[in-house]
Amino acid sequence: MTEVKKYISETITEMRHNVAWPTYTELQKSSVLVLVGTLVFALVVGTMDYIYDAGLSLFYNQF
Repeated sequence: MTEVKKYISETITEMRHNVAWPTYTELQKSSVLVLVGTLVFALVVGTMDYIYDAGLSLFYNQF
């Protein structure tokens, strides 16, 4: 049990003193970057899906 307490204590110390937490501005920039990347990826996948759907519909409507 003392090992668990020691582990928790060391973890708290590590998180408070040794971790380099990003600033609020850095978090905002990263969030915007992730949002833009996600939207671009969704548009690319949606466009590919639409093209494949249209192509396969044309192909199967021939029969």
